[in-house]
Amino acid sequence: MDTTRLVSIRSFASEMDAEIARQHLESAGIQAFVRKDDQGGMQPWLQTAQGVFLQVHEEDKQKAEEVLSVRMV
Repeated sequence: MDTTRLVSIRSFASEMDAEIARQHLESAGIQAFVRKDDQGGMQPWLQTAQGVFLQVHEEDKQKAEEVLSVRMV
């Protein structure tokens, strides 16, 4: 069982923006996850109100920040 902790490294106003960032991380070999609560897609406006979060394993945080700072200005 993997017990590594996930940490949020960025917040986005839409799932699409978060997915683009996640794909940048995945292409660099960093496993990343998008976390959102929009009531299962029934209330998409909640993405803007509450944010969509990009998460990585805690030990990958520094490398992920470096990748995003270069690829996403």
